[in-house]
Amino acid sequence: MIEKKLKIGIIGTRGVPNYHGGFEQFAEFFSVYLAQNNHDVYVYNSSSHPYQEVLFNGVNIIHCYDPEDKIGASGQFIYDLNCILDSRKRNFDVLLQLGYTSSSIWYKLLPKKAVVITNMDGLEWKRSKYSKPIQKFLKFAEKLAVNSSDYLISDSIGIQNYIQETYHVTSEYIAYGAEMFNDPNQDFLMEYDVEAYKYNMLIARLEPENNIETILDGVAKSHNKTVFLVVGKHDVNKFGAYLKDKFKDVNNVRFIGGVYNMEHLNNLRYYSNLYFHGHSVGGTNPSLLEAMSSKALIIAHNNQFNKSILKDNALFFKTDLEVKHYIETIKKSNHQHKIETCYEDIRKKYNWNGINNQYFEFLNDCNFKSKQSTS
Repeated sequence: MIEKKLKIGIIGTRGVPNYHGGFEQFAEFFSVYLAQNNHDVYVYNSSSHPYQEVLFNGVNIIHCYDPEDKIGASGQFIYDLNCILDSRKRNFDVLLQLGYTSSSIWYKLLPKKAVVITNMDGLEWKRSKYSKPIQKFLKFAEKLAVNSSDYLISDSIGIQNYIQETYHVTSEYIAYGAEMFNDPNQDFLMEYDVEAYKYNMLIARLEPENNIETILDGVAKSHNKTVFLVVGKHDVNKFGAYLKDKFKDVNNVRFIGGVYNMEHLNNLRYYSNLYFHGHSVGGTNPSLLEAMSSKALIIAHNNQFNKSILKDNALFFKTDLEVKHYIETIKKSNHQHKIETCYEDIRKKYNWNGINNQYFEFLNDCNFKSKQSTS
């Protein structure tokens, strides 16, 4: 297969540099990688994105009108429509869609000449924060995305299996990535009033499918009153407020809000005794890989998504009593083999350079096959 300079558009995120989440972080890393390798890459940014320049580390930035700040979440549909309409003018070789929630309804407007490749994200319609009508719409949007894309990417084996079983369609498994954490510094702990290895923690959006209530029920029942840090915005939804109220009298539980300084997060994970990861819906969760890279001892919710990444190199829970048992009996120092194996997996399987290489090779291969079939 001949590798040539490609013109690639990336849609489906709020934009780069990352100020939001997982897809934005990937878009930043991958687009800069493409630019550094002399490809012509464009990332679509929301008009409300803090970065307003037209170039970012060699990446072309296209700003499209996004009314979400004025009309709420429905504005994402208008933003995605504007991105897709603009993409029709760009003559892209490949259009990479990150997710499908608010873009798949516009599938008939996707550029005809570009190879459309979609990362299918997680099982969005399973998220309990959505009402039944919205869940039904998301399931429909998922089907539209499968049917309108030339190729699909799954970021977990569980999602890949689901797509195959549900739609009888193959998808390319390419995981998410993480950066290696090599420079621990416990000076940061003073800001959070904790001591090294004398606290437990979780980092997550405060949503029901992240099993935070189950974890905190276990903390509350435990006779071990070690400090427990809950890192995540607790003032943006009703469930967060509910959790904060329910556990207000559990003195060792501290809701510290969102923390976005990666150096702080890495050190908090590194120096924790137990790190709980309750995510149960979706693909490869970025925070799980970051915990592995930070040499945390991970106690993960027992589901196929987490187990496909962690294998036997973590402990797993489903009930609050299991959480209680771990808090009362487990010390990080007794599980160094699990921790080091997870760390090595990041280095070998989930490092960003390797993930970027896999993505480019797949995009290049898809473009080559598409051009061969039309010649």
